[in-house]
Amino acid sequence: MSTTTPIHDYDGNGNATYRQDFWENANRDYEDRVERIAISRLLEPVSGKRLLELGAGFGRLSSLYDQYDTVILVDYSHSQLEDARSRLGDEKYIYVAANIYQLPFADGSCDAATMIRVLHHFADVPAAFEQIRSVLSDGALFILEYANKRNLKAMLRYRFGQQSWNPSDIAPIEFVKLHFDFHPDYIRQELNTVGFTTKEELAVSYLRLGILKSLFPSKVLAGIDAALQRSAGLYSPSVFTQNQLAGARPNTLPDAFFKCPKCQSTALQEKDVKLVCTNCHAEWGKSNGVYDFREPLEA
Repeated sequence: MSTTTPIHDYDGNGNATYRQDFWENANRDYEDRVERIAISRLLEPVSGKRLLELGAGFGRLSSLYDQYDTVILVDYSHSQLEDARSRLGDEKYIYVAANIYQLPFADGSCDAATMIRVLHHFADVPAAFEQIRSVLSDGALFILEYANKRNLKAMLRYRFGQQSWNPSDIAPIEFVKLHFDFHPDYIRQELNTVGFTTKEELAVSYLRLGILKSLFPSKVLAGIDAALQRSAGLYSPSVFTQNQLAGARPNTLPDAFFKCPKCQSTALQEKDVKLVCTNCHAEWGKSNGVYDFREPLEA
């Protein structure tokens, strides 16, 4: 990964009110319902120690992971994590502002991860998958959602000459700056390269049309979508996948949890409102209950 790999920053891009603007005031109850159905189907019933919720935002889905002892909400947006903390509290949740290309967690320190509505902002998918794999233990579960390049709308637009790119081409397409669609074959290939086996795939949000949402209650649309998720082909705008690393899930995880993004050492000491790396002496902040590993504090 290049050090100049661009990052979609919801705070820096003026989306600090993402929860209100994109979800609460934008008629997306249908999308929320069907995504919860998909996640519930892909989550394993067994309990676990630590789950990483990558791109957790304001914690819309965090309560779904209550079979884990600890849920670590990771996002690049500090303000969204503060929002999540104000509603979820600290009892079993940890809030970490971080760059997914440089995850601040020890190798093998988590036994599950989810990443929903996040991958479409990633210019370097292989680098992101490498990071996620490194912080997960053998046998870990990884639930991933991605924007599907091979969706019905794109196929029809291409067929009738309304778009130039071919949905059947497996290469990712950047249709707006830092907004990508991905072919299912590409995602499977990149997951497999770093050691994940894809166990199940669900086609989600087939009915994501304004006219349908205006005509039918979201509960009805979600019920139809639930019936289609496993029976239909992967031609939906959103695909959810359940992936697993080889090996048996461990009964215990390493004691080390955080690692320094600068030198990779796990020798970090918490002092007041910061973490100090005793190896390279980098200092990482903590404010309003959110650890901040995006940039080290200035000396």
